[in-house]
Amino acid sequence: MKWLAAALAVTVILLQYRVWLSADGVREVARLHQAVAAQRSENDRLEERNRQLAAEVRDLKTGMDAIEERARSDLGMIARNETFYQVVPARPAETTSHSPTRTAAR
Repeated sequence: MKWLAAALAVTVILLQYRVWLSADGVREVARLHQAVAAQRSENDRLEERNRQLAAEVRDLKTGMDAIEERARSDLGMIARNETFYQVVPARPAETTSHSPTRTAAR
């Protein structure tokens, strides 16, 4: 009977070792939970992006406002009765204070 109790105790200890300390134990389960959470977060971000793209596609298919906005921003188009003005920033004045000094060799 003592041998049976000792064998059972050793078996329980080995099983506990495998659960808590082995590579397939609790640490692996925690790592998998983190990986699942990260993937769900990425999926949520991509679903939101897909919703935005689907809304943009609907706007482009149904309304002229979205097409006109795209033509103006991407292609630089203007309407018939509009005048296009392009504002060019002024260049800073060039300075000549950094002229190199020359030394004459004689």
